[in-house]
Amino acid sequence: MSLTANTPSSQAAPREGLLPDRLFLLLTVVWAGSLWTIGYLVAPTLFASLPSRQMAGMVAGQLFRTEAILGVVIGVLQLVLCNVMIRRGATHYRALRWLVLGMLCCVLIGYFGLQPFMESLRHKAQALGVGVGDSPFRARFGLLHGISSAFYLLQSLLALALVWRVAAHGGRGDKGRRQM
Repeated sequence: MSLTANTPSSQAAPREGLLPDRLFLLLTVVWAGSLWTIGYLVAPTLFASLPSRQMAGMVAGQLFRTEAILGVVIGVLQLVLCNVMIRRGATHYRALRWLVLGMLCCVLIGYFGLQPFMESLRHKAQALGVGVGDSPFRARFGLLHGISSAFYLLQSLLALALVWRVAAHGGRGDKGRRQM
């Protein structure tokens, strides 16, 4: 063991490299956890417990809007982190970057691409004095809702793959050594 092995400057390099890894892990957990919690726990609970489907849909819609914004912010931050880490030689971030990009595309298409059309149908139904489920727009709304749900499911599966890959990495550098 050399005399410089325990100096603060020799210990700073691994810690600097670990911060982006840990930040990426934190962002992954927040995004995946909120995605799964809202989509598969909170939204079904709202529809099961609130007095009307319309009320549950309005509350769930607000939650999905918040989730979509969170997803875009975290997705962009993660893409930046992936690019920084790839430039530093952490090649395992290449695969992670593709998963993040896939999740980001899902939220952009599934929410921001389809939601305006769904909202338009809701407004048209309200103008007729009925909920969208009781309106002539029910079938079109159902189709858009189904497509949006499929993108949400795909995003959830990509999130599972991302969590799995990040957990498998476990803070190891590209050479397989464990950094603490």
